[in-house]
Amino acid sequence: MSFRLEGPVLEGALVRLEPLEHRHADDLAVAAEENRGTYAYTWVPRADEVGDYVDAQLARAATGRLAPYAQISLATGRALGATSYWEPRSWLDEDRLDAVEIGFTWLAGSAQGTGVNAEAKFLLFRHAFEEWGVSRVDLKSDARNSRSRAAIESVGARFEGVLRNWSRSWAPGEDGRLRDTAVFSITADEWPERRVRLEERVARFRSRTR
Repeated sequence: MSFRLEGPVLEGALVRLEPLEHRHADDLAVAAEENRGTYAYTWVPRADEVGDYVDAQLARAATGRLAPYAQISLATGRALGATSYWEPRSWLDEDRLDAVEIGFTWLAGSAQGTGVNAEAKFLLFRHAFEEWGVSRVDLKSDARNSRSRAAIESVGARFEGVLRNWSRSWAPGEDGRLRDTAVFSITADEWPERRVRLEERVARFRSRTR
């Protein structure tokens, strides 16, 4: 496959997605330590691990298979968390992107439920469908992670099923174990309707901040 993921800056009214750089590390270290009880099945670096975390994401980005972002609050200018495009796939033409995953997503506890996740997903979906012309966008979660699954469904993704022993577990204390993975997606045919619903949802969050 010759298509390389390169994510541009994507900006909404609540959040700006900036390509991840080391300059985001200090903010991410603070964000990562907020209410870590919300990260039960998702690995999020501790403050002293953020530098290595950024290095690892940039190394993956150098392969062309990951486009990592910092999620920046427009209200404060501070990084609240991270997300990424991941796993580009081409089936019909190696120069054309047919599918991509959104993953490596986490947010500070104070940013959860504020509309940042909804708007970030909207920006990522819109770019993938309307600029890259993908046929589908995938999202995945530990099958046990009810919080993550609810958040994914809330942005319009459709549950497709559970893949058993699909990938490594990121849950604390489960090093060396595999997890069952819940798979969700939005397809290009679904996107116009999902876009309207997601725009309406984001607009409700925006109205609360005025």
